[in-house]
Amino acid sequence: MSEDASTALYLITPPRLDDPLAFAEQLKAALDAGGVDCVQLRLKDVDDDVIRRAADCLRPPTQERDIAFVMNDRPDLARETGCDGVHVGQDDASYKDARVLLGSDAIVGVTCKASRHLAIEAGEAGADYVAFGAFYGSATKDTTVQASPEILSWWTETTTVPCVAIGGITPVNCGPLVASGADFLAVISAVWGHPEGPAAAMADFRHAISETVS
Repeated sequence: MSEDASTALYLITPPRLDDPLAFAEQLKAALDAGGVDCVQLRLKDVDDDVIRRAADCLRPPTQERDIAFVMNDRPDLARETGCDGVHVGQDDASYKDARVLLGSDAIVGVTCKASRHLAIEAGEAGADYVAFGAFYGSATKDTTVQASPEILSWWTETTTVPCVAIGGITPVNCGPLVASGADFLAVISAVWGHPEGPAAAMADFRHAISETVS
């Protein structure tokens, strides 16, 4: 993951993929539209073989475009399937265990919800990024914690560790998060559910980001 001055997109897959090979074409369209710096494979309530197959379909086109490909929750499968790293939540494998398993060169990001304490702990431990949220209601995940854009401002003034904003983010509502210093916007439904397709969604996000920073 690069540390550009401009906010980049952190693209998360839908929680279920009926046909990952077909979905790979949608992913390519999104990536080729530009603006994505990382892809996270996030599948819920499926067995390990389904995750492995999805990784085998989606990792190559992502890495071929020099974009990081990380696994949600599972450092063991991230290592097995050749991912660039893993994203761990507060109820998943610990940062320490993930780092030991994947090594110093891997990306390890940590969910910190709306907690400054958790973010500081993760940053001091060596996390490559911290994720704050949810900022808005999400169609793909139950929102248990509401975060304020102010936490992004505080974090960017406190440290150089990148931060990811997550939770119901769209081109319409992303402005305050960009203005508050989010390095990355985690996006899901606003991309895969866009009526004109993922490439159009990418264009909408890039326009919204540029309008905010200009």
